[in-house]
Amino acid sequence: MGRHQPVLLTEALAGLAVTKDGCYVDGTYGRGGHSAEILRALGPEGKLLALDKDPDAVADAAERFQDDFRFAIKHADFEDMRSAVSEYFGGCAVLGVFLDLGVSSPQLDRAERGFSFLHDGPLDMRMNTSRGITASQWLADVKEADLIATIRRYGEEPHARRAAQAILSARAMEPIETTGQLAEIVARALPVDRKRRTHPATRVFQAIRIAVNDELGGLERGLVQAVELLARGGRLVVISFHSLEDRIVKRFMARECRGDPVYAGLPDMPAAARPRLKAIGRLIRPGDAELESNPRSRSARLRIAERLAEGELQ
Repeated sequence: MGRHQPVLLTEALAGLAVTKDGCYVDGTYGRGGHSAEILRALGPEGKLLALDKDPDAVADAAERFQDDFRFAIKHADFEDMRSAVSEYFGGCAVLGVFLDLGVSSPQLDRAERGFSFLHDGPLDMRMNTSRGITASQWLADVKEADLIATIRRYGEEPHARRAAQAILSARAMEPIETTGQLAEIVARALPVDRKRRTHPATRVFQAIRIAVNDELGGLERGLVQAVELLARGGRLVVISFHSLEDRIVKRFMARECRGDPVYAGLPDMPAAARPRLKAIGRLIRPGDAELESNPRSRSARLRIAERLAEGELQ
């Protein structure tokens, strides 16, 4: 089983600009690589609240940081950030929110989680195994049009219709219950592409995982809460791993940096319509050394924005 390597660790911590007595939120604990570095940068008065919807991640955090009084872990999605912060921080101003939107190595490497076609196991794919339907259950009921749309939109698979029809044909013969079954169905259905660097089922697996977990909807809701929680000067740092996520983050930050478009070009913008964020630097990608040591980082993209005061102009 692979050891989880946190991606863009140095860059993320620099982006958060951690102050020793600040309060911070790691909305995606994973296996704690980024949380550990945030704690290392904090002083005795600082606080870190970590969230994760994966029970295994929560158990890891509870054991790993059980003796650190500055740290708290909550079993929750980052779209529940507002209530979690209110419960754990009270009136403490949040100076940084960090989100790493990738699937952690332990999730990928454990066959029973059903995220990867590299290890045959139950077709689950739920980030939170305590609720919701599995990928197998989702595939058992999904309609053809919805499956095609899901694979096309969330997987950006050019042969979405072909893949979907193969899945539905196989489903008519027997339930699709394992990752191996699904990977084989898709690999047989798609045309051979010698330029493809990944397994033929990669995009289909990504699409189904996103749909089962409502990942993009959750991301949009979580970003809104993060901005509302941040104090003036607080940083929002987000690492994404595919274009759909990055597009949402990029557009959200751009929109919050512009303010209400209704007042664009007008000389006097009301305070409530003014920008709430300013961009910090440009898009950051892994360097050559990180790509060599951690190939899973190849698609990572990091964006940083800073909270402005209410009514402040950039």
